[in-house]
Amino acid sequence: MNDRIAILDFGSQYTQLIARRVRELQVYSEIFPWDAPAETVQAFGACGYILSGGPNSVYDPGAPSLPDYVIDSGLPVLGICYGMQLLTHRLGGKVAPSAEREYGPAVIETIRSNPLVAEGSQPVWMSHGDRIHAMPPGFEILARSENSPYAAMGDEQRKYYGVQFHPEVRHTPGGRELLRRFVRDLCAAQPNWTADSIIQASIEKIRAQVGSARVLSAVSGGVDSSVATALVQRAVGDQLTCVFVDTGMLRLGERQQVEAAFRSHMGANLIVVDGVEEFMDNLEGVTEPEQKRRIIGETFIRIFETQARQVGMPPFLVQGTIYPDVVESSAPDR
Repeated sequence: MNDRIAILDFGSQYTQLIARRVRELQVYSEIFPWDAPAETVQAFGACGYILSGGPNSVYDPGAPSLPDYVIDSGLPVLGICYGMQLLTHRLGGKVAPSAEREYGPAVIETIRSNPLVAEGSQPVWMSHGDRIHAMPPGFEILARSENSPYAAMGDEQRKYYGVQFHPEVRHTPGGRELLRRFVRDLCAAQPNWTADSIIQASIEKIRAQVGSARVLSAVSGGVDSSVATALVQRAVGDQLTCVFVDTGMLRLGERQQVEAAFRSHMGANLIVVDGVEEFMDNLEGVTEPEQKRRIIGETFIRIFETQARQVGMPPFLVQGTIYPDVVESSAPDR
């Protein structure tokens, strides 16, 4: 088990915010579709689960369900909105449509001292049409609002908790503290997900994968390729060859800046290719933007392939994947 939180995504618009709030606590979190293979999520080695909100009703046919491995794990669980209702439904409680739907600001009142929700009253953000009508066995009510008699509930023995509001949004000022209590106190996750630890873990992973092989990186001077290349450079040093293509469409002095950054500051083996003439010839007379984009991309690939052959076709290629790439390719409905 690691100092990590697994977030199961049931289709909430706020799921990415949950992950961000956990990471702001210096604890790594990862989002998994609710129906991801059990072995995939279990291999992550989480020390607790957070169940996101979602647009469904738990009693609807075909509604997303709570995977068995969550309950079987014996780990702390926090259900948010739909996640709370799902936990209730799965453990024998009752969920039904609310006579008064809550969308927007509300005030909850804590009615019992507990490890999750701070005492007193506090503003929160609600977004639900269903609500809890009966808690599962073993649960106690922790907080309520005017329209939600079970705004928060908990089973302290099993460390199962549910909140009907959204602690991950800024409209719930005490939400970050609630998440801190769950992640750091109830799950006992240590705050070791720092920049230094991320860099060191990345370097070790790269070294283990690459070994003594050579690596090739296409660099643009932008953040994505530069960060990825810097990590690989730290990991394998002279095994890395970088290729920068001057397309003729750079900013004034950008080529010189890239050369200085990679050669002088990073000490990387950098090949600079002057592709200006080839790009300009291929783009001559073309006015349609999408056609230009395709020509630029194709020309770059052909030049890069030529350089790869000239340096012996290294078996590894560096790719700087950024978080939006992950978000866009891993929606709940895929």
